[in-house]
Amino acid sequence: MEIYRSIWSQDLGHRKSEGDNGTMSLSALPRSCLFPPATRSCKQRCSAFSPSPSKLSIRMARSSIQEVSESGAFVRTPSAFHNFISGDPDSPFPAESGRYHLYVSFACPWACRCLAYLKIKGLNKIIGHTVVKSKWGRTKDGDTHIGWVFPASNADEPGAEPDPIIGAGSVRELYETASPIYSGKYSVPVLWDKELKTIVNNESSEIIRMLNSEFNGLAENPNLDLYPPHLQAQIEEANGWIYDCINNGVYKCGFAKQQAPYEEAVENLYKALDKCEQILSNQRFICGNLLTETDIRLFVTLIRFDEV
Repeated sequence: MEIYRSIWSQDLGHRKSEGDNGTMSLSALPRSCLFPPATRSCKQRCSAFSPSPSKLSIRMARSSIQEVSESGAFVRTPSAFHNFISGDPDSPFPAESGRYHLYVSFACPWACRCLAYLKIKGLNKIIGHTVVKSKWGRTKDGDTHIGWVFPASNADEPGAEPDPIIGAGSVRELYETASPIYSGKYSVPVLWDKELKTIVNNESSEIIRMLNSEFNGLAENPNLDLYPPHLQAQIEEANGWIYDCINNGVYKCGFAKQQAPYEEAVENLYKALDKCEQILSNQRFICGNLLTETDIRLFVTLIRFDEV
């Protein structure tokens, strides 16, 4: 764990030498796996331009609590917004300074991976961000749904702030503004287009790819590539088992309603953690001695593990 904590205090543009090694100790990690509510899938889908959900009727679970199969296992539903920001000026969503806004929660590891990219790439002045309250609340008067909400003022919760873009009271309101017929999950992260007043993308794995490559003409750290071509195959392979067993694995543990899927998820989780420990006992990061996307995806889950 300490190897991941240290990356935030270093100059992230600096690459360590091949001789550097790092280790992480998992011996003190508890077997309590339920994280605060979060609703992101890491499925790797990056379409150039997806149909607007305003033209689709989407029926699915409205929160992670409802994403449980008949067998009692947690089964994550896919994200709905998959538009892609591009450096091409003719793109429906061109990379422009001040046009986009990122909504996140500090309680959500999927959203925090996007916030980490925003900071690491030096895009703070290009893309604004707003943090919602860490605890769910009622999203609409007269409705039983609970989800991510904005505080009434900056004094309500440290770090959280009211929505500065459309004055929404909840993340649900962002979704309903983007698509009045939307009926899926009201999840974070949300990458919002202020010009078109719609959601560009709500899939964290796609958002981080955009932040990594499409804003390099505007970023303070354009040369920092967290998805370098020579490591992409290795990154994709590692992302696969880390997502299934760790990132999503903790939700499989926490939301399981039957003993069998719970035990399977716990076993797979700790096997994957042991694999991480073995890898990091011989090299600084998961895919070698360079910080990559895989490390960010793993870090945002691991850093919450002890606390939960």
